[in-house]
Amino acid sequence: MEEKITTFNEFNLSSEVLKAISAMGFEEPTPIQEKTIPILLSGKDVVGQAQTGTGKTAAFGIPIIEKMDRTVFSVQAIILTPTRELAVQVAEEMNKLGKFKKTLALPIYGGTSIERQINALKKGVQIVVGTPGRVIDHIQRGTLKLKDVKIVVLDEADEMLDMGFVDDITTILKETPEARQTLLFSATMPEEILRISKRYMRNPEKVKIALDTLTAPKINQIFYEVRPAEKLEALSRLIDAEDSDLFLVFCHTKREVDEVASNLKLRGYEAEAIHGDFSQSQRDVVMKKFRESKIDVLVATDVAARGIDISNISHVVNYNIPQNPESYIHRIGRTGRAGREGVAITFVTPHEDRQLRVIQAMAKTKIKKGKLPTAEQVMEARTETLREKVQEFIDDKRFDTFHKMAERLAEGIEPLELAAALLKFHLEGFAKAPEREGGVSLEDTGAAQGMVRLFMTVGREQNVRAGDIIKAIADKANIPGKAIGGINIFDKFTFVEVPREAAEKVIEVMHQSIVSGQKVAVAPAKPREGGGSDRGGDRDRGGRSSDRVRRR
Repeated sequence: MEEKITTFNEFNLSSEVLKAISAMGFEEPTPIQEKTIPILLSGKDVVGQAQTGTGKTAAFGIPIIEKMDRTVFSVQAIILTPTRELAVQVAEEMNKLGKFKKTLALPIYGGTSIERQINALKKGVQIVVGTPGRVIDHIQRGTLKLKDVKIVVLDEADEMLDMGFVDDITTILKETPEARQTLLFSATMPEEILRISKRYMRNPEKVKIALDTLTAPKINQIFYEVRPAEKLEALSRLIDAEDSDLFLVFCHTKREVDEVASNLKLRGYEAEAIHGDFSQSQRDVVMKKFRESKIDVLVATDVAARGIDISNISHVVNYNIPQNPESYIHRIGRTGRAGREGVAITFVTPHEDRQLRVIQAMAKTKIKKGKLPTAEQVMEARTETLREKVQEFIDDKRFDTFHKMAERLAEGIEPLELAAALLKFHLEGFAKAPEREGGVSLEDTGAAQGMVRLFMTVGREQNVRAGDIIKAIADKANIPGKAIGGINIFDKFTFVEVPREAAEKVIEVMHQSIVSGQKVAVAPAKPREGGGSDRGGDRDRGGRSSDRVRRR
């Protein structure tokens, strides 16, 4: 029996690479790294079967960095990926690994300026990470030459196959020297992948990470039995109750992704959708927000989530039970990264017990049954989180400027009553709003007489202007633009007043429509206590006043 490798020092790596590994916070090799790195350092070809999240980028990245000649400014390694997001992430990790060896990796992909990439290639890079289509563009232009390539990596080969890149891969491989080292990594091994390995690889060593190894012990796996109509409420309670960083929610269809994201926005969550209908620029905006934690929840289809590798995703939610065990493992592997603990949640309807058992059996994992938190438990959890934050402020003692404000606020009020009122003000939004008979009322939205005030999930951050909203409503609802009332545009949302008699039609035609290139949700604005609307008032969350336009 082979001894387990427990440290990176045992691979006999250079001091520069070991220093980079330490700086990245890696302590011990993952199973795919333990098995793959020695084979690659020996110069052999490798076919590796492993999911995203197993550490495979470092598994091939460390040997590549070791083999690069920093004094030669021509492309010595090329890594092909199915998506631009994965290309960027792999290039970032390669540059971190090569920081002290002073090797440079460049991501090249479509949807952005090819001239900028050409200029970067002219300066000289050792490693190119790219999507097949854009790599071929550069080859045909003569701006990317692969004659000095020592190593080729096909990363997530099955996804490239699914996306129709097999001919492009073949074309690129023909441009590289026959004496190269070839590495292929894939979550699954369909026949087409095996054909590529037989044709373009030389006696490759096969490395497979078992499914039970892939379900990392740091991922707490839970399922909740819920009826389809209860899923949104269940998701809302879990978001409210959990002490979390980011939620990644998977749905089966693009339509469901839009509906879930829109309904979360209407409930006040910072949520965004992403799926195949998004343009590349829209996708980039959403992913930047998610990566920078500017949104709490990202709702996605499996295809749209390809290439997402963000370390602080604390929760993955299967809004629908995955259709196969491999999909389940692929999804949940996006949490519990970089040594963190993660939570994988699956919603199971009463008729999906059998599918759940199949997933548990084939993935060799145990998914515990959970009980959804009650509204009272949600409130308690939020109160405890708030208490901890308050204690942090008290310990920090940097709130002197608020003392006088607090003294004025507390004049004539019992301290306990003041604290209770502030808690109510801060936490009441987490309680479930009471249902109104016959749905949401149009009678009390805080609008001018004869008008209804509507809430729209689009604002300044989406570059929306009052004219865009007026035109969209006028065109879709077939009402005169001059009949539309006041418009308040905030960073993330907008209020608009429309005639009462046209309100229902406006909601019907505008909900899930496109305004300024963004899909929006529309609903009657809720009144806040003391008059007006409780969806933001006259100031947004960042404290900035809205752009107001009065139409009458």
